[in-house]
Amino acid sequence: MNFAVGLKPLLAEARSMESLEKQLLCPICLEMFSKPVVILPCQHNLCRKCANDIFQASNPLWQSRGSGAGPSGGRFRCPTCRHEVLLDRHGVYGLQRNLLVENIIDIYKQESARPLHAKAEQQLMCKDHEDERINIYCVTCEVPTCSMCKVFGAHKDCEVAPLQSIFQGQKSELNNCISMLVAGNDRIQTIISQLEDSCRSTEENGRRQKQHVGLRFDSLCSILEERKKELLQSIAREQEGKVQRVRGLIRQYGDHLEASSKLVETAIQAMEEPQMAVYLQVITDMSKVSMSSRPEPGYESMDHFSINVDHVAEMLRTIDFQPGASMGDEVEVGDLHRRPNLGRGEERYEGPQAALCHGIRESNPGFHPQHLHSSW
Repeated sequence: MNFAVGLKPLLAEARSMESLEKQLLCPICLEMFSKPVVILPCQHNLCRKCANDIFQASNPLWQSRGSGAGPSGGRFRCPTCRHEVLLDRHGVYGLQRNLLVENIIDIYKQESARPLHAKAEQQLMCKDHEDERINIYCVTCEVPTCSMCKVFGAHKDCEVAPLQSIFQGQKSELNNCISMLVAGNDRIQTIISQLEDSCRSTEENGRRQKQHVGLRFDSLCSILEERKKELLQSIAREQEGKVQRVRGLIRQYGDHLEASSKLVETAIQAMEEPQMAVYLQVITDMSKVSMSSRPEPGYESMDHFSINVDHVAEMLRTIDFQPGASMGDEVEVGDLHRRPNLGRGEERYEGPQAALCHGIRESNPGFHPQHLHSSW
């Protein structure tokens, strides 16, 4: 059933009242004209108070003028059309009041104060029978009508019902719809609240997990940095030992070079020795000078300190999240996946740490997992 036809007069009246209200708005204060209303020579209207405010703003010295200022009382421009308004010595009080507009305002206020249903009862008259009020409802056509239309008019063959019963049924149906809408709005609001809570929880969980993953990677970086420092120290120690040994040999060979130079001079002098016994003694002394040993070939090589971390890097690239795992099930980095080896002399690691230890052990045979205890 549809009450659209019956509501059309109400909607038309509401639109008319709204249009009338717009015509009764003052262009200065943007509110309905307040009495007294003055009409300007250009036929536009203003509240006298608003007109006086414009006049005072345009003529700030008008009040200080004496009676000898002449017949002119000042001027200002209409805010609607910008027409210049000339006033006499009475100022805005010399402008005529628009009694018609004031009466229209009074009528408008009275009509606006009347109950809606009272106005509706007056307006709902039959269009075909102007003297007949609408008092029945045509069920077939779904429109309100009058008794004359049922007896002689367009609805004489239609099914009709009392307007009151249709009204009560429609009102009850509308009330049920309103209740359903209110309940639906409550459910929607509950869902919105739950979604907002879910959004906040998601943001908080994401922030916490980001921090957790960051700490895990920081711990791995600490392990790698510590191991890097240990390996570099090993290289530095062997480098220093070898350099010291070679420098010692350099000093020894320098001494030998000096001794050899002296030996050459002695040999030259021995060649000139006429006595055989003295010559043989000098040759015997020269043969006692021995050369110092030299480092074995490849002594300066440091290639045995080379490491291969490709498999470790590949293992690190495969680090991923563990489905079903939670932060509450994990332990601190210092105890992560470390188990005693049950008396076999070293501790056994599982998970990423086992692969990392294996990779470092392959790269450095002298590595022991206990070196990382301070870092795990």
